[in-house]
Amino acid sequence: MLDSLREPWLRGIAFNRAAPSGVLIRLVDRAAGEAGPLMCEGRHLPDAVVDEALQHPAREIRRALARNLHVDPARLAPLATDPSGLVRASLARGLSVSPRWIRPLPDDVLVTLLTAQDGGEDGRLDAGEIIGKLCSSRQIPLSFHRSLADREHPELRRRATWDWHSLTPAQRERLLDDPDPAVREAAQAGSWVLDPERVEAKLPSFSRGGVFVFGMCALSPALIERCFTDDTPYLLTLARNRHAPAFAVARLARHPEAKVRAVAAVRPDLGPDLVAELRKDPDDDVRMRARLHPFLRTWVEYEMIERAVDHGPDCTCPITEPAVEPSPDWFAACAVSGEPVLRRVAASWPRLPAELVAALAQDDDEEVRIRLACHHPLAPPRLLLNVFVTRPAHRPHLLTLPAFPRTGTAHLIGHSDPQVRALAAADPALPDPPLDDPDESVRRAAAANPCLTPQALEVLLVDPRTAEGAAANPSLPVPRMHDLLDHCLNTAATPPPTA
Repeated sequence: MLDSLREPWLRGIAFNRAAPSGVLIRLVDRAAGEAGPLMCEGRHLPDAVVDEALQHPAREIRRALARNLHVDPARLAPLATDPSGLVRASLARGLSVSPRWIRPLPDDVLVTLLTAQDGGEDGRLDAGEIIGKLCSSRQIPLSFHRSLADREHPELRRRATWDWHSLTPAQRERLLDDPDPAVREAAQAGSWVLDPERVEAKLPSFSRGGVFVFGMCALSPALIERCFTDDTPYLLTLARNRHAPAFAVARLARHPEAKVRAVAAVRPDLGPDLVAELRKDPDDDVRMRARLHPFLRTWVEYEMIERAVDHGPDCTCPITEPAVEPSPDWFAACAVSGEPVLRRVAASWPRLPAELVAALAQDDDEEVRIRLACHHPLAPPRLLLNVFVTRPAHRPHLLTLPAFPRTGTAHLIGHSDPQVRALAAADPALPDPPLDDPDESVRRAAAANPCLTPQALEVLLVDPRTAEGAAANPSLPVPRMHDLLDHCLNTAATPPPTA
């Protein structure tokens, strides 16, 4: 029986929030098996444990630490030059399952990874493969992307040429005249995206690169006409292209399909005559979007609205910081607008003032309240709890928020959803945790409830149904944690003494 409890005890102690550094460091021993990597990846770690993991000889421990969302990424900087390319790749990739809040890596770590000349001594990856994982991880903030053109290292300036359409005219000019020949060559090659004739030459058919070309590039009249004539699926993409000329925008705004008119209706360069037409459009969605135009003066404002206008209440898109954002006054005006879409935009801005947060927390529009709960640090705990109960899609994200309530949930113990019951089962105010609940996660949460005494935990520790939760219970005395580890990590498997 005791041997069958070894894994539950190790996992429980690994996530016991009251376990001190001395206990947690013992779990990076190879004898702890998977508990060590799970701990290094999945929880907040004291500095002493981070130090131990950073220099640990086992690659699996360092790889797990590289994926830890809870550790300050500046502490992970040594992993960017780890001897193992697999460790570097884990840092570059980020979490196995991406959270909504994407952890941006510090500039010095990004520079190290992007300019590396090799893929590590284990020979499993090359530098390009690691960079590929980094570029797809969303851990590079837009502000860093925008700074590449002005970086000291020529490789970073060369990379800047790959997003030619996002550079300022001054940056483009400097890159075309860069002192490094490789950068100049890349700039000349990358500049095709804003040359309509070169764009047309690179796209002989609509079968290749259509989304990028019609969404980001400057287009020739012939290419635009072909798009309309063939009625391609790229019309919606074209409607979002800020380089689309006025004649094309007008045609998009008057297109027979409402979904095309709707996308065109929120362009900030739409003329007043077209805005007036679209405000009388027979389609409700088109009219609503056209009404937003007093708030659409710049492309930055357009991007903020685009993030909200087509997303439903269960949207779990990654939350990233824009490189540039509208003024606080603009968000404040959105917060008091009569248009729900604009209030959703305001609710998504994490620096909205407290008085406006209080108003939006009681907004009639459910999506406004959901966005506030998921995005704003001042969202009231009662709102976070309400969204947790009513919108399961947001539960993993809400549980990561510091303001999420861990008490005051006991009234939910009879809820039909086991995830909700598990939350209530962990409430210290609950007089009788449901240790016999039919759901395993509820029993585990009940056994980890700190209201239980050390004496009660002794019974639960030897019951396979509750052993992991009992080992994770913060009321478990530290000497008892060491007793359990002595047993689990001792190859002789001597029974642990009872407390």
